[in-house]
Amino acid sequence: MKNRSIEDFLIIAAPAIFVVLWSSGFIGSKAGLPYAEPMTFLSLRMIALVLILTPLVLVTRPPWPPRAGLWHNVVAGSLVHALYLGGVLVSIDRGLPAGLAALVVALQPVLTSTLANRWLGERVAPHQWVGLILGLLGVALVVQGKTVGDTSVVAWVAISFALIGITVGTLYQKRFAGGVDWRSAFLIQYAASGLLFVVAAFLFETRDVRWTPEFLLALGWLVFVLSLGAIWLLYFMIRRSAATRVASLFYLTPPVTALMAWLIFGERLQPLALLGMAVCVAGVFLVNWRPNATR
Repeated sequence: MKNRSIEDFLIIAAPAIFVVLWSSGFIGSKAGLPYAEPMTFLSLRMIALVLILTPLVLVTRPPWPPRAGLWHNVVAGSLVHALYLGGVLVSIDRGLPAGLAALVVALQPVLTSTLANRWLGERVAPHQWVGLILGLLGVALVVQGKTVGDTSVVAWVAISFALIGITVGTLYQKRFAGGVDWRSAFLIQYAASGLLFVVAAFLFETRDVRWTPEFLLALGWLVFVLSLGAIWLLYFMIRRSAATRVASLFYLTPPVTALMAWLIFGERLQPLALLGMAVCVAGVFLVNWRPNATR
């Protein structure tokens, strides 16, 4: 009974907690990138996670997936972690403004809804489509004025792969990789992603790291808060909600990230950005609104 009450609380609180934690990932990445190249930074993040999860799995002995489940988690991890995280960090490192990167990735809910409609058979109601469009408009208002600067082709390619990774990875996780215990699933996914990052770091980077307190704080935050906390909540919600509703939460990431950047880095918030935040909230409300829920 106690476990049931905890689960009920998580179902209610998970979306808000997830948005705050996920948004902080952009702040942690920005804080850590001056001290390490993208693939090196992500390699260290995944290595730390494997070192944390391996003894946990050995001690608690969670059920291990069959061969098919193992490979499904390798694919899901490569999409959600390797392709998405790698794409975001490389794009920012190659000159794409964080605001514009957020705008591109914010196409995910619309893309997810379209694919979920065809791949998972989820029906997207008209009011949800209105909410998705409102959310995208709100994100555009939030990041307006932060999209100037010289951007390389590599940055655009990288952020496009990030969008594909998080969209397809979320749907793949829901359809094929959702029945595995989170401890074994995380170990498989982070080990697979870590291997890809290590190979990329050796092929394309110098692997130099400045081990400053700021870098260690950023790395620790991304390991414990993002990769263990936010990702667990994401998969928790994917199991219990329609893909469209879960994806709509990503509309709230740019506004919350903008607020964090204002508090931590002193970045200025424009009036249109504040309006955009309100529009984002309205859009997410429409996507998650169930007209018959109170009848």
